[in-house]
Amino acid sequence: MATIKPTANGPYQVAGSPPLRRPSGKTYPAKAEVWLCRCGGSKNKPFCDGTHEKIGFDSRNEADPSKDRRDRYAGRKITILDNRGICAHAGYCTDGLKEVFRMREEPWIAPDAASVDKVIETIRKCPSGALSYAIDGVEAPAPKRASAIVITDNGPYAIEGALELDGAKWGDGASREHYTLCRCGASKNKPFCDGSHWQVNFSDAG
Repeated sequence: MATIKPTANGPYQVAGSPPLRRPSGKTYPAKAEVWLCRCGGSKNKPFCDGTHEKIGFDSRNEADPSKDRRDRYAGRKITILDNRGICAHAGYCTDGLKEVFRMREEPWIAPDAASVDKVIETIRKCPSGALSYAIDGVEAPAPKRASAIVITDNGPYAIEGALELDGAKWGDGASREHYTLCRCGASKNKPFCDGSHWQVNFSDAG
């Protein structure tokens, strides 16, 4: 089985040869073991070049534990489940279905403001697993996809297909099938992405 191990103050050790690709479709040669940068400083992204040692990268999780909670937004036909504490702020929800996912409004989710099909379609795009849903009180099962690590442009590693993450403390209701891992080095919720790459203007460039 392919696994990802976040090493202490160092890179991700990836074993088992899971596919490594870009959103563009570009792929990298399969190897039994690779070391992926997560300090943000490698000149050979996405691979580690040892920069974490030079800059004193700190892999501690400093997230506010009070934000790790799963909230429920019940509509007539669908209930949307959301954990803001594990959101990577990819924007698929607020950009793609603004009438349901409403920035700077309370409550921020209005589950009945669009069709159930559109809500489900949008939730399925959530890379971090922060969003999920239930129909008639039954939570939807996770999708069944082949394992892959997607190196997003100037953003996190988007994990698909239930790759095992060694030693991680999962958030309330977090998906094991898909999640996002920080590679800019700035997340407070390491090893997971919290959207900090936006604030630090993280770039894929060396």
